[in-house]
Amino acid sequence: MKKESVGVVQTKYYNIEEPIELESGKTLDNITVAYETYGELNREKDNAILICHALSGDAHAAGWHEGDKKPGWWEIVIGPGKALDSEKYFIICSNVLGGCKGTTGPSSINPKTGKEYGIDFPVITIKDMVNVQKKLVDAFGIDKLAAVVGGSMGGMQTLQWIVSYPEMMKKAVAIATTARSSPQQIAFNEVGRQSIVGDSNWNGGNYYGTDKIPKEGLSVARMIAHITYLSDESMYLKFGRDLQDKDEITYDLSMDFQVESYLHHQGA
Repeated sequence: MKKESVGVVQTKYYNIEEPIELESGKTLDNITVAYETYGELNREKDNAILICHALSGDAHAAGWHEGDKKPGWWEIVIGPGKALDSEKYFIICSNVLGGCKGTTGPSSINPKTGKEYGIDFPVITIKDMVNVQKKLVDAFGIDKLAAVVGGSMGGMQTLQWIVSYPEMMKKAVAIATTARSSPQQIAFNEVGRQSIVGDSNWNGGNYYGTDKIPKEGLSVARMIAHITYLSDESMYLKFGRDLQDKDEITYDLSMDFQVESYLHHQGA
């Protein structure tokens, strides 16, 4: 184990007993929140930093789980002597509401039916995610966070913390994010969504408990999303028009370019 790592960690779970009212007006009962912590909370409880993850992230931001081949997704930033120093700060990262990595979401069991929520799971907003995070922070007895930090969708959560609970933080670090989606972003999201619901295995969103999932539609949606993650200029710097494992264009429907290979890899 490298010295600068937080070491072996475990995901923990916090249960919110009271119903949570969502921005849509609907409510969710018996919410479970998956989270991890790094470092120690001091006696004054004023050294806590909340990390908000991006769309495909989870609570495992740093350290290693037993048997893992790679550490948490922000290992480069969190740990002893790093930017978010776990010897100085108590760092918290939770899987967002609606996530698929331990926190209540569509794959969770609906207590009213005894089956997975599936398509019956309510639409979740960034504000809903933040309100659930607030419940977790409260459970630690923390009155004010030293900082809230997040990138991409995590940055959106950070901005929402500023709006919803400005008195509960000293600093906010919002990275590569936005306060709202542009019309073009909304359009790309809709194309990706239609790719998923158009998959023959979508089954109206009720595919839990079957051996079929809309993986082809999800793969294409992910490819579309990754195009939006890189600017045209950065794509030229990263890939250019370089060919992938060949010396000349094949003039068929196979992959010719490195950027195509990149998208297929991300889709898979």
